[in-house]
Amino acid sequence: MSIMQMNGGSVIAMVGKDCVAIASDLRLGNQSLGISSKFEKIFPMTDRVYVGLPGLATDVTTLHQQFRYRLNMYTIKEEREIEPETFAHLVSSTLYEKRFGPYFIEPVIAGLQKTPSGDLKPYIAATDLIGCLNFAKDFVVAGTASDKLFGVAEGLWEPDLEPEDLFETIAQTLLNAVDRDAYSGWGAVVYVLTKDKVIKRELKGRMD
Repeated sequence: MSIMQMNGGSVIAMVGKDCVAIASDLRLGNQSLGISSKFEKIFPMTDRVYVGLPGLATDVTTLHQQFRYRLNMYTIKEEREIEPETFAHLVSSTLYEKRFGPYFIEPVIAGLQKTPSGDLKPYIAATDLIGCLNFAKDFVVAGTASDKLFGVAEGLWEPDLEPEDLFETIAQTLLNAVDRDAYSGWGAVVYVLTKDKVIKRELKGRMD
């Protein structure tokens, strides 16, 4: 068994039209033994940047605190809010520092990036254990249900989805994928980021 499957969990981020969504399941397990159905894996870094941390539960807590500390240091030094692309590189360098004894986490970053003209455009990225960045224009996935998430997302995702359609697409993708994975599931949470608000919704899932 891979240590990445010890606690289970999956995260997906998806791009829409001037909006972005990130979603995760809520299960915390010890392999096939379920422990909690309220384990958060998605954390707001700023109003426009969210990070999902699927992997080993102890490293989820450690890395969240590490990112929060580095983000505060950046804000104090730069006197401005961090952009999603900059945060993705911060995540990458934090993981690469520990490459010889890595954190067992595959972060997923979603946010709205400010362009030179002042507009906000969706931005998503994911990294592996040692911080190798993977950018995408449609969706990125991580966690124990990755294969299933890829399959369902490729069938459901379309370009330029409005916020409500994006929510429906990411919710159906996640729920259908985790139903086919023993280590993920037990409900889900979805965040949809638009130019003027963040929508958070919790979903009920199968509990077997």
